[in-house]
Amino acid sequence: MQSNNFDSVNLTEKETSSVNAVVAPVSAELISENLNPQERTNQKQEHLPISGALEVFAGQVSDKGRKAENEDAIGIKIPTGLMLTTKGIVSVISDGVSAAEGGAKASAISVSNFIADYYSTPESWSVLTSSTRVLTALNRWLYGLGQDYRDARKGYVCTFSALVFKSCSAHMLHVGDSRVYRFRHGQLVKLSRDHSTSVNDFTSYLTRALGMDVNLEVDYKQFNIEVDDLYLMTTDGIHDVVTDHELANSLLNFQQSHSSLTDDACEVFCQKLLDKAFELDSKDNLSAQLIAIKQLPTQAIDDVYHKLSSRPFPPPMSVGMKLDDYEVTKVLHQSQRSQVYVVKNKLGEVRCMKTPSVNYIDDAAYIERFMLESWIGHRINNQHVVKVVDHHINKSALYYLTEYLEGLSLADWMEQHQRGPVEDVLQLLKQIETGIRAFHRKETLHQDLKPDNIYITRDGVVKIIDFGACHIKGIAEINTPLKRDKILGTADYTSPEVILGYQSDGRADLFSFAVIAYEMLAGEQPFKGQLVKCHTRNDFLKLTYIPVYKTNPMVPEWMDKALEKALSVEPSLRFADTNEFIHALTTPSQTDSKTFIPFIQRNPIKFWQSLSIALLLCCLYLLLS
Repeated sequence: MQSNNFDSVNLTEKETSSVNAVVAPVSAELISENLNPQERTNQKQEHLPISGALEVFAGQVSDKGRKAENEDAIGIKIPTGLMLTTKGIVSVISDGVSAAEGGAKASAISVSNFIADYYSTPESWSVLTSSTRVLTALNRWLYGLGQDYRDARKGYVCTFSALVFKSCSAHMLHVGDSRVYRFRHGQLVKLSRDHSTSVNDFTSYLTRALGMDVNLEVDYKQFNIEVDDLYLMTTDGIHDVVTDHELANSLLNFQQSHSSLTDDACEVFCQKLLDKAFELDSKDNLSAQLIAIKQLPTQAIDDVYHKLSSRPFPPPMSVGMKLDDYEVTKVLHQSQRSQVYVVKNKLGEVRCMKTPSVNYIDDAAYIERFMLESWIGHRINNQHVVKVVDHHINKSALYYLTEYLEGLSLADWMEQHQRGPVEDVLQLLKQIETGIRAFHRKETLHQDLKPDNIYITRDGVVKIIDFGACHIKGIAEINTPLKRDKILGTADYTSPEVILGYQSDGRADLFSFAVIAYEMLAGEQPFKGQLVKCHTRNDFLKLTYIPVYKTNPMVPEWMDKALEKALSVEPSLRFADTNEFIHALTTPSQTDSKTFIPFIQRNPIKFWQSLSIALLLCCLYLLLS
């Protein structure tokens, strides 16, 4: 057997998610999703420009075996339509710890609630974020139930193993001694590791399990899947008596004897495996799941383009022209990439309409990104983010509508308020940060934060606009033949790691936010405006931070320290998130007045000048002596 590297995910009390526990046994039948007509309508209206044709065969069986009660729980959900693309297929197996009085209920809760709550998480979230948030809540719930017992290990404790198949990848989350195997090209590989310790040949104890402790460490692993892969999940009632060699032979015979697989064939295999374990005198409950990969969502670029171009591009429009129920009353913006109009319908409702540029009519990656703008806007509901309001419209062309904002951009505000009053700036920054946080809660990076993309209404409400450069973690996991742009946004405000092509997270938006904050307070960009000229790591390392209070004496030093930290070239040296930054920016720090600051840091120019004069005097003394 080959060794495996795992990412350990620590689940603590700080990460929470609402869970409604259902204390009921989970059926061994497959759980499928049936959308009602209204859900199907909404799904069509919010069409995702990426589709997935992932197909699997699956079967599962669970039996109490020689025990009086079945403490195992199993469940598989294979959704249809958009949910299959954005969330994938979930398979879960759990074994209630026999020594725990609530073991059977714990396994039932963990399987039923994980499946239900995973599919309730935002579609923009990655598999890792969605699953760990749900597991955090499940673990805390089970641990809380177990506190009724004097010994927490005798409470609601169970093993937990899950596979999430999304696009062309599988994601494994595992804790306990249930097992996950992969059978590929005749080779069986154990993907999970047992979290148990053996006392002797007959007794072993779990070292990790769901509900055992308030903090939980879960093994997480992501790997590519291939057509004809077989994934087998078992509880210890099977793999304690059936060896890995025997499992491999059984899977090989199963694959060779079935030229075309079916769900029933997978279930029959699981039943035969249970029968074999029973014949080998297994004393435990018996559960097995088998998932066979039939088809991956790989598509040719022509197929993707055909799907994306199902709606025509509207032509460039002028005042008085109509599209569907809307008439153009004003042209707000026209560029090589898009057009924005003020439009009005028959009811007198005023909206902003954004249309794609016909220059990109044959560019599938551009069309996908434009369609994602509307998709993102529908999923972020925050008063400081512009609202997309076209979910009820049957469109004849490719465009989307947002609320109409009356006011001015932050760029215009900054021109009118050079080195704006600190209190006014902070009030605006707090609103901007709230909007940014709304993106990050959906695991979405804006990636183009700049004054032109921030609007201030006449009521003083700040709104972040333009979703054209957003990166959505959950969508990025979906396989596509399209070649997407890696560097987006505006160089003056983009973080170093994005410019250099490194992996980025929310701290990239934090950097852009800090550039805006600095510019609002100082009346000029940080680093003397040299950011736009940086193209290599050395270029960024040569940047010199100029304290903001040197151009605006009204800015206190503690506020400048927060700005300097947020503008660090290294992401690890910045604040963890925008909320931490805005807290530091608005909360006076308790600095120790007796703290010694070296002269070289207080005034480096005078330090080097003084040192040079001293060295010159020494040289003269040596020459004359």
